[in-house]
Amino acid sequence: YADAVSTVSKTYAEEIKTFQYGYGLDGIMRLRQDRLFGILNGIDYEKNNPKTDKRIAVNYDISSIEKKKFNKTELQKQLGLEIRDVPMVGIISRLAEQKGLDLVAWVAEEMLNRDVQFVLLGTGEKRLEDFFRSLENNHKGKVCSIIKFDDTLAQRIYASSDIFLMPSLFEPCGLGQMFALRYGTIPVVRKTGGLSDTVMHYNSETKEGNGFVFEHYTADGLMWALDEALKVYHSDKWLNVVKNAMNCNFSWESSADKYIELYEKIIKEY
Repeated sequence: YADAVSTVSKTYAEEIKTFQYGYGLDGIMRLRQDRLFGILNGIDYEKNNPKTDKRIAVNYDISSIEKKKFNKTELQKQLGLEIRDVPMVGIISRLAEQKGLDLVAWVAEEMLNRDVQFVLLGTGEKRLEDFFRSLENNHKGKVCSIIKFDDTLAQRIYASSDIFLMPSLFEPCGLGQMFALRYGTIPVVRKTGGLSDTVMHYNSETKEGNGFVFEHYTADGLMWALDEALKVYHSDKWLNVVKNAMNCNFSWESSADKYIELYEKIIKEY
């Protein structure tokens, strides 16, 4: 009986009309699809601003991206990682199957065969907590798994990492990729829900795109996207991707405008 039904991304609004994502409500969603809308969540662009954020070691903005690397060095010191100029891959997440952490576990050794460092922050399912603790123990200096919630450390990881993994099985909206983009950290995501609506696969020819995207929920897909990111990282085009990321606008102001439009539409049409 609602005048409109709203969810947190356009893609997710489409996904919940299917059996796979509808969880028994897909029939209702298809019935009401003329009044079903998807509006992305947003983040606070004032609080989460690399130019002014007091939680990070060194402030920077799109005109001083070269300062971002100093955050990586400071985080390496803080976490006991080898202090060297190497791609840092970060994850900040609830440790659950939904977030694609099983995929990460499957590819972890292969990923670490690349010359990368890996930092994970989060809590969740015990089997995943235990796995990532073990991964750190087996790769001291290259891996750091912090099994806790720490808002300040999260900001430092966003500011320090080069690549942010978010290979979700499903993701209605997602905020991690928005924080990462704000700090010039490039998301590697699966094409689902809000991740599909916020991350565009980088095209080296057109120089468009703000991240790297894979479609099917497979270990091969994740490794392909990560390798694509690393390939660009080691080229002269990486700065272009970072600038594209930092030029994105996923603020609450943008989301609020769309909610106002929806409310006005309801008043006029329904």
